[in-house]
Amino acid sequence: MTENKADRVAIVTGGSRGIGRQTAARLGREGYAVVVTYGGSQAEADEAVKEVEQAGGRAIAVQADVADENAVAALFDQAEQSFGGVDVVVHAAGIMPLSPLADLDLDAFDRVVRTNLRGTFVVDQQAVRRVRGGGAIINFSSSLTKLARPGYSAYAATKGGVEAITLILARELRGRDITVNAVAPGPTATAMFFDGKSQELIDRIAAEPPLERLGQPEDIAELVAFLAGPGRWVNGQVIYANGGSAA
Repeated sequence: MTENKADRVAIVTGGSRGIGRQTAARLGREGYAVVVTYGGSQAEADEAVKEVEQAGGRAIAVQADVADENAVAALFDQAEQSFGGVDVVVHAAGIMPLSPLADLDLDAFDRVVRTNLRGTFVVDQQAVRRVRGGGAIINFSSSLTKLARPGYSAYAATKGGVEAITLILARELRGRDITVNAVAPGPTATAMFFDGKSQELIDRIAAEPPLERLGQPEDIAELVAFLAGPGRWVNGQVIYANGGSAA
């Protein structure tokens, strides 16, 4: 039996910025206790905690390298010690270096694989061990796996791996009453998206979907909140949230 939302606990990696931060606040509106997980800025994480609390939830901020298995285990320990358990894991942390494949420094490639792919594996591994029945694991892929935009080869490759992990894990959790899905946003108005792009390029990308705009972090957060709560019959899926953009 699923617990009341007021009793539910969510870990949101990448929760200090962008989609992760909006998701943390959205879950706060549902009464969740949220562990805002961040990699860099304590100040941004503290602001995210305030947003969750203002929305009606409880929250703490915990720093963790998502690719470090010991740090992630300690993160889940902290969630359990602070709030009594873990029901939902939203793994939104990621990095996105842009470069044509021929020019990408292999150190940058290794970093994106470590954060995006190994990070997903490490976070999901702890989630499998810790998430309570009636819970949800929500990974983040990207519509770039379909859009195949030049310059994104490394990033899209890691997100293809995230999709494979997600679909297999859903089947490995047979009988556990835990759903596993991936959300694959299209271009979304976050600092990570805007970084390094000209206004002309931003405008061109925004015009691509039939809705003729960029996604907003709250668009994605609504989908995550659905998968975390009422969307119990959605399982083992990659959901493309991109306003109708097509390859």
